[in-house]
Amino acid sequence: MTLKIIGAGFGRTGTSSLQAALEELGFGKCYHMREVFAEGNQHHPAMWLAASEGKSVNWEQLFAGYQSTVDWPACTFYKELMDYYPNAKVLLSVRDPEKWYKSTNATVFLSYRPSLSNWLMKWNPLTHLKWRAVDSLRRQTFGDRYEDKDYVIEVFNRHNAEVQRVVPPERLLVYDVKQGWEPLCAFLGVPVPDKPFPHLNDTAEFQQMVERRERKARRTVGTAASLVALGVAGLVWMGRRHAV
Repeated sequence: MTLKIIGAGFGRTGTSSLQAALEELGFGKCYHMREVFAEGNQHHPAMWLAASEGKSVNWEQLFAGYQSTVDWPACTFYKELMDYYPNAKVLLSVRDPEKWYKSTNATVFLSYRPSLSNWLMKWNPLTHLKWRAVDSLRRQTFGDRYEDKDYVIEVFNRHNAEVQRVVPPERLLVYDVKQGWEPLCAFLGVPVPDKPFPHLNDTAEFQQMVERRERKARRTVGTAASLVALGVAGLVWMGRRHAV
């Protein structure tokens, strides 16, 4: 299996909806940021980290079983993927910059800001590599200026302009998910489905996911603290017994 569609648009440009749409049109399985953390993809964080450090990556191994990509981290490497998959089409999902920033600031950037769940992800040996991959992606895209609205929007606009400059017009579709099925299907040469275009992963859904992750982190820390307290109490009790 080989990639047929390379998503070059940043996250929060309707990429979850677009992922579902591409799979509905027969271009699945579609690689989204969530796939980095999916069960069975344990080797993916290390591979994306290597890619962000300019090291060689086995794209065939990474995208085994996938026919398309959207969202980060693949959009960061659209040039490399274009070269490796010369017959693949490039899909640049776009959005009004102000609305994109508002959505990204309320969702994706939550994963960058200090929180208990992020702290646990960073220091847990089982998830540390995933944290490093996400952190490397952040630094590569926004540096340490993700709280600077004007700079972030500038990065967004610059990326979109570069994609349109680099990708040959016959390989590229600049697309807003609000346009629905027609331009997407015309670009891909497939029939228009007799069903509504997907609408997934809005801001409220993302924030609920983050809150669930925070609740889980609090439970984990609470359980660990309770075990430590029991252990300390046990040692104190044993010390007192021996002292008697």
